[in-house]
Amino acid sequence: MNEQTQIPNDLDSLWMPFTASRWFKSNPRMIGSAEGIHYQTVDGHQVIDGTGGLWCCNAGHNHPRIVAAIQAQAATLDFAHCFNQGHAIAFQAASRLTELAPGFDHVFLTNSGSEAVDTALKIALAYHAANGEGQRRLLVGRQKAYHGINFGGLSVGGIGLNRGQFGTLYPSTAHMRHTLLPENACSRGQPETGADLAEDLAGIIETHGGHTIAAVIVEPVAGAGGVFPPPVGYLERLRELCDQHGILLILDEVITGFGRMGTAFASQHFGVTPDLFTVAKGLTNATVPMGGVFTTAKVREAFLNGPEKMPDLFHGYTYSGHPLACAAAIATLDVYRDEGVFENAAKLAPVWEDMLHALADAPRVIDIRNAGILGAIQLEQDGAVGDAGRAMYEKLWDMGLSIRPIGDSLAMSPPLTLSADDIGRIGDLLSRGLNA
Repeated sequence: MNEQTQIPNDLDSLWMPFTASRWFKSNPRMIGSAEGIHYQTVDGHQVIDGTGGLWCCNAGHNHPRIVAAIQAQAATLDFAHCFNQGHAIAFQAASRLTELAPGFDHVFLTNSGSEAVDTALKIALAYHAANGEGQRRLLVGRQKAYHGINFGGLSVGGIGLNRGQFGTLYPSTAHMRHTLLPENACSRGQPETGADLAEDLAGIIETHGGHTIAAVIVEPVAGAGGVFPPPVGYLERLRELCDQHGILLILDEVITGFGRMGTAFASQHFGVTPDLFTVAKGLTNATVPMGGVFTTAKVREAFLNGPEKMPDLFHGYTYSGHPLACAAAIATLDVYRDEGVFENAAKLAPVWEDMLHALADAPRVIDIRNAGILGAIQLEQDGAVGDAGRAMYEKLWDMGLSIRPIGDSLAMSPPLTLSADDIGRIGDLLSRGLNA
């Protein structure tokens, strides 16, 4: 790397994630720095970060309090594992996290959302085994769902391209239909139609027997599949069915956690309490990788009936509770609290919604979806699936706005520190790009 220009000396050594590498190399977009809600490329082009990193930089980039906390921790305790030993900051981080989630007394720390999902699924399976119901092995997911890219998350996920290269995954899975319905096009927030899709779970229960199902996992707001909020009553019906049949409900809050819906967690916004939920991304403002699984006391205590000197869960990661990640998490939670980040998101959600839906009549727009500070603009297909989305992504980047193309949807999740004026600028760029 040339330190003066930040231009890499080659583009071949790094195998990039989820990237069409030949397409990228034809016009590489190289980011050199970031601050607040902006990126700056190595050639000086400033871009509004309309995706908040990757759904994760909720407090904006390079927040000085978070940076300082990481630096100080690195100079004090760079690393210690948590296998039969501990360090104070991991316990402090866990306590701060559970304070945000009344009713959830425990959190298992991981290093990513993908790890958090696999951890939650394993906890669910082990929970039933500990309760003498080892026949509960079936895991239920949903079409178009994204639950990370590890084997468990892929198994319950429902995005075909993510699964197709890898053959047999976890074999005991079933999938409900997704909730993206054409009659709900351009609904503001939660669509009124579609709660009956939760009856797919009733069908799975009838087919397999509720006594064989360990857990149901859904995103409160589907994210990487294209941003679709739950229909009114949908999550409530899933909760009801799970309660009736002793099934654990897992909410994947990797995207929706930490203020994205104007509350600490989307479960609080929607008023539906899961048995476990996963987090990552906004947990550390994406500065140091970290994830986690929140559990109720009921779930945790099922693991405490074995021999005292035997591990109660044979699962974990070398970096679970990494000191730098814990320092970043605590500092991030301080910023969220002291600067009213969640409250700002709640206040601006209607402004965000109005901005997006003002674009409904723009050329080739066929749907607009929003929830909290999340949004997607669906474009009419032009050529192969994804061609229109990719072309608009490139156009908007050149204009100064970064969005995430998901097929022909333009997905957005900007930092929650943005202002009404920032939303206006984003809307202006989107309008100009769509009308060009």
